[in-house]
Amino acid sequence: MMKISSKGQYALLLMTDLAEEQNGNFLPLKTLAHKHNISLKYAEQILTKLSKSGAILGARGNNGGYRLIKKPEEYSVGDILRIMEGDLNPRGENLHPVTNTGNLDFWAGFSNAINTYVDSITLNTIVEKNKSAEPFMYII
Repeated sequence: MMKISSKGQYALLLMTDLAEEQNGNFLPLKTLAHKHNISLKYAEQILTKLSKSGAILGARGNNGGYRLIKKPEEYSVGDILRIMEGDLNPRGENLHPVTNTGNLDFWAGFSNAINTYVDSITLNTIVEKNKSAEPFMYII
């Protein structure tokens, strides 16, 4: 069964945070980790992998942190998940090869549907959806 790991899920959250930074400023590791209540070490592992893949830029020092290299609309969810998870094949490991045409067609179609969907959603899509969501109102 295909399952997106917590690293993949947090990578998408952290990339969304970077996409929401309108001015292209570097966001400190501490700020990113604190926002999602994850350890600095875990956030750093995720951000380092994203940085090594060329998806983001990391900088050290007082004004350091992480930022996107491209515009939010140039990143698909599929790109981000593939960096963290590898291939998004819903069959996983081929322990039992499928040999009949009907099943082969089903799995090919299923894989295509998943990949088409994750590739159709950009970071900008998520940022815009977040902006349009009404904030919770607490009335006492």
